[in-house]
Amino acid sequence: MIRIANGQGFWGDWLEAPVRLVEQGPIDYLALDYLAEITMSILQKQRQAEPNLGYARDFPPLVARISRRIRERGVKVVANAGGVNPVACAREVVRLAPGLKVAVVLGDDVFPRLDEFLSKGYELRDMDTGEPISTVRDRILSANAYIGAFPLAEALATGADVVIAGRSTDTALTLAPMVFRYGWTPEEYDKLAAGTIAGHIIECGAQSTGGNCQVDWQNIPNMADIGYPIIEADPDGSFAVTKHSVAGGRVNSHVVREQLLYELGDPKNYITPDCVADFTSIRLEDCGPDRVRVTGIRGGPRPPTLKLSISYTNGWKSIGTLVYSWPQALEKARAADRIVRERLGALGLRFDEIYTEYFGVNACHGAAAPPNPDPPEVQVRIGVRGGDRQAVDRFTRELIPLVLNGPPGATGFGEGRPVVREIVAYWSALVPREEITTRVEVVE
Repeated sequence: MIRIANGQGFWGDWLEAPVRLVEQGPIDYLALDYLAEITMSILQKQRQAEPNLGYARDFPPLVARISRRIRERGVKVVANAGGVNPVACAREVVRLAPGLKVAVVLGDDVFPRLDEFLSKGYELRDMDTGEPISTVRDRILSANAYIGAFPLAEALATGADVVIAGRSTDTALTLAPMVFRYGWTPEEYDKLAAGTIAGHIIECGAQSTGGNCQVDWQNIPNMADIGYPIIEADPDGSFAVTKHSVAGGRVNSHVVREQLLYELGDPKNYITPDCVADFTSIRLEDCGPDRVRVTGIRGGPRPPTLKLSISYTNGWKSIGTLVYSWPQALEKARAADRIVRERLGALGLRFDEIYTEYFGVNACHGAAAPPNPDPPEVQVRIGVRGGDRQAVDRFTRELIPLVLNGPPGATGFGEGRPVVREIVAYWSALVPREEITTRVEVVE
């Protein structure tokens, strides 16, 4: 049995979680999941501005902080913190934590190969709209293939203390130690599906130990020191979900079920680079305090294609807010929205979209929200987006004046004018698997 923990669910997750995982009890592997689709585009822009950036900058200092425990306890770290610059990330880890052996997995970044793919006849059509990528080719910021667990397992086989990847799948970070330690092959579909589902359960960190949980959330113990999840994996593919006993939080079948439904499409066909997992085959059993046993998982062959995560620029946006207080808070907020729209129209400004929300009334639940005709305060949130940056910038100068020349009782304007931001849109496409070749490099 091996113990695989996950200490980060996204870039920006709790910095103390990985430290507690290595200090509060035994683990063999520490997975750290930093990447989301939008993160890749942010990192690409950072690298364009500074060639030594393009990775999750929280990661190297974290490794340095826990390096003594890594050595003492033999913990191996597996992370996708490399973003679009895994080698630079590895060099920074080596600089801050000298003596650790670091391996990087390369080959997922296909941004320089897009024209090559097009010349081969791959249209790279958007998986949602069917449009060919040629419609946004000149605006693309990043393009990365999702890679699976086997390249990460190859990196672990080098004896590395720390394995750094770019755009691996979230689930691969957990599956890779199982592939490495148990020698699973690409044809052992059920075992690979089990490891994939194990990774899916813990990929969002404390979301599988009581965080963001709808069931009896008021009584989850000690959320200020919530424990992050640990998988206890057996060679046959069965596993248990648990946490360190001294940590807060809760692990039971209700919590695990909630996480299983996270970002789930067809439950019988959960597609990854390593296999296709059948979520309807999962069997859960509460088998002790903060312990859920998972068995029965079935899987199928991996797909012939790999998914590309592509980001591109798509205009500009700006979002501003004001708060109106009782009495007639909602009436004031609606009047403010009407005035802004009238003034934008009078200026002849046109946008792809103007969108308004009323926090405290219906922003989260829309029409399903219960009636609240006279709330004590309302935040009006107005956003615009469009291809004309100057028009978006002019919008930012129309909201704040309402503090003096609009409905009474406005507040919450301390930060001044809203900021104009570039919109980064997401494009997903498929490419034949054989086009993607990974390799492992060791940085010591």
